[in-house]
Amino acid sequence: MRAYCKAQIAIVVVSGLLSLAGCSDANVPARAAAPEPAPPPIVSAKAPAPEYYETSGPLVVENQIDVLAQREGIVAQVLVDTGAAVQKGQLLASLDDRQLQAGYEAFQAKLRSMYANEANFEAEVKVLQSDLDRAEAMYGEQLITDQQVEHARYKLAEQKFQTEREKQVVEENEAEFRSLKLEMEKARIVAPFSGVVGRRYIRAGQRVSVNDRLFWITATSPIKVQFTLPENFVGHIRKGQELSVSSVAAPQQIHLAHVTVVSPVVDPASGTIDVQAQVRGEPADLRPGMTATVRVRKPQ
Repeated sequence: MRAYCKAQIAIVVVSGLLSLAGCSDANVPARAAAPEPAPPPIVSAKAPAPEYYETSGPLVVENQIDVLAQREGIVAQVLVDTGAAVQKGQLLASLDDRQLQAGYEAFQAKLRSMYANEANFEAEVKVLQSDLDRAEAMYGEQLITDQQVEHARYKLAEQKFQTEREKQVVEENEAEFRSLKLEMEKARIVAPFSGVVGRRYIRAGQRVSVNDRLFWITATSPIKVQFTLPENFVGHIRKGQELSVSSVAAPQQIHLAHVTVVSPVVDPASGTIDVQAQVRGEPADLRPGMTATVRVRKPQ
């Protein structure tokens, strides 16, 4: 009986100890997990500075002009329209020149008559010179008098004077004829150089006055680009230096150009220098008046 009681007491004691151990474990907070190491900070590499400087400027051509009327008149015909390709000296339009043509033909006939008279005068001089030579020979043989020789001399001198006067009249009429011919040429409007018709300002039947605009003609090549660069390019941009050009409309089309003009001074207001470059060839995607993008290698 005593042994049984001792066993029961031992069981109760062990159970209590186990209960206390369980309670103390429940009250102990769980061990926190070790924090994950923070990722290393991302350090962005500094992008290399671009090797080229970009700017923009207009595309231009050397020959670009308004063709003006050089005389007044009525437009008889217009032979070209806007966009037409023309060659130097090609007839673009003409003014009514019927009255000028009639005067021109009349003057031609007048000059032909004057040339014939001049030839007659010169022939008469030769005849009188021959008479004088014969008279002097006869006078040497004492066949005629001195007065007869002098008379032959006077006739020759008079004829020479009339011939010279006739020549002067012919020259004056020739000058007037050239002036009339020039007026006829002014009635013909021709292209001053090869290019395209940018604008047409006239129509058939229109009356024009001196210095009225008739056409705007522009060349298509060589194409040049005008742009400015910062003053730190002074001494680093030179004639003949190559650069690239592209249009805003077609930036993927890159064209080579070479520098033709570099301003010797810096604009104090903007701190820039003016530069002009000529594009190689005749690129189809570049037209005068467009804005182009220019890439120039930066100074080292």
